[in-house]
Amino acid sequence: MTALSTKTFDAVNPATGEMFSQIPDMSVEEIRQVIQRARHGFDTGPWKDFSFAERGIYLKKIAKLVRTHAKELADLEIKDVGKTSKHASLIDIPTAADCFEYFSSVSCDDKENPVNGPVNSRSIYQPRGVVAAICSYNYPMIYAAWKIAPAIIAGNCVILKPSPLASASIHRLGQLLEQVGLPDGVVNIVTTTSNEVAEELVVSEAVDMISFTGSGATGQRIMALAAQRTKKVVLELGGKSPNIVFADCNLEAALGGALSAIFINQGQMCTAGSRLFVHEDIYDSFVERLVQRTRELRVGDPQKAATEIGPLTSRDHRDYLLSVIDKAVKAGAHLECGGKAPDGPGYYLEPTILTAVTNEMDIAQNECFGPILAVIKFNAEDDVVRQANDSRYGLAACVWTKDEVKAERVARKLEAGTVWVNTYGNFFNEAPFGGTKQSGFGRELGPEGLKEYMQVKHVCVDQTPGGMPLAASWF
Repeated sequence: MTALSTKTFDAVNPATGEMFSQIPDMSVEEIRQVIQRARHGFDTGPWKDFSFAERGIYLKKIAKLVRTHAKELADLEIKDVGKTSKHASLIDIPTAADCFEYFSSVSCDDKENPVNGPVNSRSIYQPRGVVAAICSYNYPMIYAAWKIAPAIIAGNCVILKPSPLASASIHRLGQLLEQVGLPDGVVNIVTTTSNEVAEELVVSEAVDMISFTGSGATGQRIMALAAQRTKKVVLELGGKSPNIVFADCNLEAALGGALSAIFINQGQMCTAGSRLFVHEDIYDSFVERLVQRTRELRVGDPQKAATEIGPLTSRDHRDYLLSVIDKAVKAGAHLECGGKAPDGPGYYLEPTILTAVTNEMDIAQNECFGPILAVIKFNAEDDVVRQANDSRYGLAACVWTKDEVKAERVARKLEAGTVWVNTYGNFFNEAPFGGTKQSGFGRELGPEGLKEYMQVKHVCVDQTPGGMPLAASWF
């Protein structure tokens, strides 16, 4: 269900700067009511007692519903966060539907433990209870699916709070979910512009788990608040992902991969390959071709099919990125292309490439979350691995080489939750995703992602002949 409020906030189209819809702006008291509804739904409702197969029927219905309303949901994401039509229609909405479809057929069965003793030892997997899922603005529908699907197939009740910069499609999803017939309290959508209101989800004793995707600073705040009640927390935070191009790579593939890794979704990706390491033997020619192809990218109205680069999600973020570029240039980086906000309405930023960057510069150490690529030259495998790992982040990495042995060796050495080799950005519902170091902990997707939303209970039953276990005769 979608929670309503008498107060609203504006959903603003970043391509025009104009308001296109109004979203409920909930108060603390309204959030508390939703939390209690979810709590009551878990404690007294039937959901947690359904089998995985029974719950899966509902997830299949959700997947079908998302596909049926795919164009409407894609249009809302285009208007709300500036996604290009191609990206929203071909990636985001189908990915969300596929995620619900995948989790509709998974299960986490109890298992018998082969212990050395006269007992029957079993591990029983059970839902955690009420899950608060808090999401960033860059992939609203995908994040909603990544969190709702495993949480509810596991038997939990979930409260999803999207970013106020990206609430339109999720608000509509909440309305559509009412058609599925889920038991009361199973899925709840809440929207607010207030950090205080959002923090109620973290501090409430009625909430058992927090799953958060967003900035490192907010993740640390959530950890601190959740620690006061020793809550389970899963964090998927920022990144400054290294993209390593060796001299023996497939040049065309690496060029396309480097462009995709930083400019898809206007660079607003936690996994963005924002540090591009290029071997000195191919550095000059590679950078020249990369800059040429970047200048050819079509920046414009995200609703037009030909557009490749849309606006950033907010004016404040666009202005911040302009200051980041200015600071990098003053520190010694060379602006190869981009770096400016085009004339006209909307929160656009030209795709930007900076060279003469060293790994110690702020531009190479701090996440930008935008279409800004820092290019660094390297000369040896050990050196590039050292530089790649010289970061407080550890979310993703990428390696381009035709040498499979070298690719495997480097992938094992890189400190990252995901390493792509000769490809970029492939996410699979069957495979886990998450980070290390300050990129967070816990996993989403796959069997590992499902188990994050479950707690394991050990049940130990005596099987001693005669019914006199050791513990009963100890004293």
